[in-house]
Amino acid sequence: MTRVEVEYCVPCGMLNRAQDVSAALLKQFGEELDEVALITGDDGVFVVRAGGEVVFDKTEDEYDVDAIVRAVRPHVGATA
Repeated sequence: MTRVEVEYCVPCGMLNRAQDVSAALLKQFGEELDEVALITGDDGVFVVRAGGEVVFDKTEDEYDVDAIVRAVRPHVGATA
């Protein structure tokens, strides 16, 4: 099963965005995921990792919850 990490900038107020992503992932994949972890950060970070691999980084991609869910999909059920 897959562990997903959503690292977000606390001082930037990105908690709502991180919660939206985690809720969408849980809704889409449910029990297929081991864990969706919210990880606090700073310096404007907003990165999503699935199975240890970065699938979204706000410095490289435009924020889109649906696109993030699609990026996680290939990692769901993959063996680590």
